[in-house]
Amino acid sequence: MTRLHSAAELEQLRATLLTSRDPARPCISVCAGAACHGLDSLRVAEAFQAEVAKLGSSAGVDVRVTGCHGYCEKGPNVVVGPAEVCYFEVKPADVAEIVASTLTGKVIERLVYKHPVTGEKAVHMNEVPFYKHQTRLLIGDNTRIDPMRIDDYIAVGGYAALAKALFQMTPDQIVDEVKKANLRGRGGGGFPAGQKWETTRNAPSDEKFVIVNGHEGEPGAFMDRALFTGNPHKVLEGLIIGAVAIGSHRGFIYTRHDSPQLIKHIKQALAQAEEYGLLGDDILGSGFNFHVELHFDVGIFVSGESSALMRSIEGHPPEPRPKYIRTSVAGIWDKPSNLNNVETWANVPQIIEKGAEWYASIGTAGSKGTKLVSLSGNVVDSGVVEVPMGTPLRKIVFDIGGGVAGGKAAKAVHFGGPMGGSIPASLIDAPLDFDELAKLGAPIGAGGLLVMDEDTDMVDIARYFLEWLTNESCGKCTPCREGMWQTMKVLENIGKGKGRSGDLERLENLNEVTGSACLCALGKTAADPLRSMLRYFKPEYEGKIAAASGNQGGAAVGSASK
Repeated sequence: MTRLHSAAELEQLRATLLTSRDPARPCISVCAGAACHGLDSLRVAEAFQAEVAKLGSSAGVDVRVTGCHGYCEKGPNVVVGPAEVCYFEVKPADVAEIVASTLTGKVIERLVYKHPVTGEKAVHMNEVPFYKHQTRLLIGDNTRIDPMRIDDYIAVGGYAALAKALFQMTPDQIVDEVKKANLRGRGGGGFPAGQKWETTRNAPSDEKFVIVNGHEGEPGAFMDRALFTGNPHKVLEGLIIGAVAIGSHRGFIYTRHDSPQLIKHIKQALAQAEEYGLLGDDILGSGFNFHVELHFDVGIFVSGESSALMRSIEGHPPEPRPKYIRTSVAGIWDKPSNLNNVETWANVPQIIEKGAEWYASIGTAGSKGTKLVSLSGNVVDSGVVEVPMGTPLRKIVFDIGGGVAGGKAAKAVHFGGPMGGSIPASLIDAPLDFDELAKLGAPIGAGGLLVMDEDTDMVDIARYFLEWLTNESCGKCTPCREGMWQTMKVLENIGKGKGRSGDLERLENLNEVTGSACLCALGKTAADPLRSMLRYFKPEYEGKIAAASGNQGGAAVGSASK
């Protein structure tokens, strides 16, 4: 690699890469995202590499091992370009036939998508229902990029936004552009990113930090990992632009310790960006210096809470701090620290490159751009979905996800993981919008969407979430440590047919205490799933308690008659 000393040299490299790449040349992209990886997609990739190697370079076929393609239900996935022919559930035994058909332009019918009801087939990516109803601005390049090769990202326009930010914009203009785009944080709260950037930029300090929160610890959430593993440079470019805007010269990536593939891709991205002069000292000859450190969690969910995460980076146990301390003013080592999650940072390059007006044209009045959603549960086609904000949940569940599995009726959908909320199927036409879903009691959170069918026990769902959060609590504050445990015990009793009169009042009182007295978001919002249950599914809870009371009464009568 040759260090790039200017924006002109970056564009020259991009031109060279594009000139050397024939867009008509067949390329076989093998998904190595988490789901496909678990289905041994690397053996499929190795088989492709061996088969193509037999043909020699004159055959004109490339093999690319990529990040997540999104369609987790049908892995391992393979996309054959340039026509984007999609093959699903590919096995090593299928490889030779796929390579032969690629050279002849034929399609292997048995491996393409087949509708489970109509039997209708779809050959190309834009014809497959899971893909054709999406708008893949963030994750769409995953099939075209080997995440271990920075040149692949540069070839699709990577780091052009960084060059624009460094040489054509002032830091204030960058902040203003992000504010005008109304980019809201994708990590859960939906707080305006530009406003947070401005606070950190204006905070008085000789040193400031920018941080990528790549923890993503809630069950059923894989959006950040799909994006970060598949295209780490998009996130890194956003982080560097943010550093320029805020005036930070030191950044941190905080992520999970138990994702070796993700860690490998991040380390490679950092090393290659530094070799090219896109990271480190005097980036692209601009005089701007920025260095990034990689830190790992300690295996508990609360590590991802902003203040706990920052304490962890400092080398302390990841325990939250009181919220009257604003981390954007006094974060890591009491210095102004701007924290955004993976998806938020990944939005920044496209905002800077295409402009706030373009970005703000996508979505709703209060929720702009696209959103990654991790679709799971009782749904036909699970996976990572990207749609414009404002998309009806019905479209995500039925048009993209193929509807409820097993031909059953939908009962509810749940957004936001263990700290989110459930809404009944009667509200499934609600839009994917931060404010609208929050009003319904199902805040988007990070974007995990769980589909539940007619057989789902809503008491057991609430108990599961409470049990998970109880185990993940750091135990620092009493309302969280004791309140959640007591709530979980009441739910367990109701679920086991041991519910008592007054249990719902006890649950509501516990919800009120934990929601107002807990130190961090984990405890404060732990009651949210149960609140939504009692809002929409209270008769189910009352029925279980009434049945338990009846059984207990019957047992008492029977005992007395003996």
